[in-house]
Amino acid sequence: MAHGRRLKARFKRGDEVTVLSGDEAGKSGKILQMLPSQGRAVVEGLNLVTKHMRKTQDNPQGGRPTKEAPLRLCKLALKEQGKGAGATGGQAR
Repeated sequence: MAHGRRLKARFKRGDEVTVLSGDEAGKSGKILQMLPSQGRAVVEGLNLVTKHMRKTQDNPQGGRPTKEAPLRLCKLALKEQGKGAGATGGQAR
């Protein structure tokens, strides 16, 4: 975070959100985990990354599982009930 300031968390776990910008723009999902100290949230089914796993005794197969990576809170908007687009909370220009 810039200058050590934290953003006020407008979201909570379980909220339905829409992504405003980036590769996932326009997609929506449910918040699985909030990371307020980093200003990020993990959203179900969005921002998937592939993690290569080495073969170990615990994981004898190894492999390349996919999992959700955190998104910045400034890229998210609450999805209003009955509306398709996200609500930024500001006035229309």
